[in-house]
Amino acid sequence: MRFVFSRLTLPVLFCSLIQISVFFSIPSLAENIPSVEARLASKSLLLDITKVGINKLVAVGERGHILLSSNAVDWQQANVPLQTTLTSVFFINNELGWAVGHDATILNTKDGGLTWQIQQNKPELEKPLLDIVFKNSTEGLAIGAYGLSFRTTDGGVTWENEFHSEFLLPEDAEYLKELKQEDEEAYLDEASSILPHFNRIVIDGRTLYMVGEIGLIAKSNDFGRNWLPFDEIYQGSFFDISRTMQGNLVVVGLRGHVFRSLKNGTPWQQRETETTALLNDIVLSDDERIFILGNNGTLLESVDDGQNYRLRIQKDGKALVAGVWFNNQLVVVSDVGVKIINL
Repeated sequence: MRFVFSRLTLPVLFCSLIQISVFFSIPSLAENIPSVEARLASKSLLLDITKVGINKLVAVGERGHILLSSNAVDWQQANVPLQTTLTSVFFINNELGWAVGHDATILNTKDGGLTWQIQQNKPELEKPLLDIVFKNSTEGLAIGAYGLSFRTTDGGVTWENEFHSEFLLPEDAEYLKELKQEDEEAYLDEASSILPHFNRIVIDGRTLYMVGEIGLIAKSNDFGRNWLPFDEIYQGSFFDISRTMQGNLVVVGLRGHVFRSLKNGTPWQQRETETTALLNDIVLSDDERIFILGNNGTLLESVDDGQNYRLRIQKDGKALVAGVWFNNQLVVVSDVGVKIINL
């Protein structure tokens, strides 16, 4: 059984949230039951947050919670048609956005996040989607566990499943080829779990970058139809990748691993972090600082474009899952909801 980390952690199954955990695929416990308005939703497990325009934040998390705020303090709960755990949220403009989560769920909003509609929900897959990106209002890509990948060219009216054989090991590719000839049903079952987990996808101009399990770093110049894996630099999982203000790449993952690359992705240089915590997310500030968020209250800060980091452990020790730079503040989501970190 593969290990899945960070956003895949389902709170009712694990006694330690956002820690390294075995992921058990189970059907949603609350399929197609609308998310319930909860007074303390902003203090519950939240797994992603994004800035919409310059004056709005949208966060997503457990029980189908989607929250909106204009000041990072007061939060309004959106109207969501299901209670599935949501793992990531993305907006293409001030009104049009998508969220993804467990059961290969994809939700869409056309009013800036106030109300959401189901575009896809597949509890029979028993797999979570972990990230989603659109390059315009019609073309989008959602990725997740075990190489899960869905594409739309009509704004999410329809989503087509894709299988990316370029991420197969040579021996796995040969095995699947032989299995397909012998047993089609066994082939389909095996193909559905043989690829690594795709954890994060980032759009960078005309290029897409994706990171995931088993040291996966890849790029695509045709919006994910074909991927070029980078040479392996680390065998552990990666959870985020970002281009810095100066045009370099930073990738983060398990056991405090941070790698930096000048301009084009090679060569990668490992950076010292003084931590072995799982690192979840990269946040860039307006003043060219880089913040890396991790488990156990781990916060790394760089003022030299990611060459060196200062370790700033948060006293409560809570996992910092995702964050944004908003109104000159670092706003993060965690297993205790929204936090504004005093810098």
